[in-house]
Amino acid sequence: MTAPNGLAFLVLAGIVLMLIAGCRHEPFMMAEDDDFMPMDTTVTVIDTMSNDTTQVPCDSTKVYFEQQILPILRSSCAFSGCHDAASAQDGVVLDNYADVVRTGDVRPFDLSGSDLYEVLVEEDNDDRMPPAPRSRLPADQINLIATWILEGAENLMCDNSGQGCQTTNVSFAATIKPIIEVNCQGCHSGGAPSGGIDLSNYAGIKARAESGQLLGSIDWQAGFSRMPQGGAKLDQCKIDQIAAWIAEGAPEN
Repeated sequence: MTAPNGLAFLVLAGIVLMLIAGCRHEPFMMAEDDDFMPMDTTVTVIDTMSNDTTQVPCDSTKVYFEQQILPILRSSCAFSGCHDAASAQDGVVLDNYADVVRTGDVRPFDLSGSDLYEVLVEEDNDDRMPPAPRSRLPADQINLIATWILEGAENLMCDNSGQGCQTTNVSFAATIKPIIEVNCQGCHSGGAPSGGIDLSNYAGIKARAESGQLLGSIDWQAGFSRMPQGGAKLDQCKIDQIAAWIAEGAPEN
């Protein structure tokens, strides 16, 4: 017996409603023990791939290539006719980090395997660097280069601008002499100092200071040869300290 049309319609409608209800999804809920942390959109992302380390404060327990090692090499080795980029004697270039490590055969943590160090301590004057008649590097500079290699020969840089610059009662022994030794004496010392200018002692340094040549050269003033030759200008603090020392009469203090 066939059901009335009205009853059939009600049965069909009920089935459809049941099917729709069965297709509904419960909303997504994170389990209470799941480690979920919402994204903090207020955090500034730091670019860890950047090579700019110049904002890192200087650490006195570390050796910094740009500030400490490169000035020695530029003054004593990387000049015209020797190991600057244009001359590249024996294929060795010592005026930038990449070439120092590559052409100087610097092997991190290994002194005896690093040619750069070996030629500095070579006993035979015919093989040592700098070559005669230039003077051998001072022991403290050789030791600094050795320490840099033993620390991994990294290209560390730092920023000492936040440490202040002492320009009062500037000491020749503690401040001026070390600046000259590292940045100038490589060329201006020994039996045949460049330009006939000997800055290996107080008398020679004072004479150039009183003539105005020392400050004029390092401050790159008009009419003076820019020093260090072929290198970067000294940082402003060193220039200010030398200027202050000269203004005080260039004392041997």
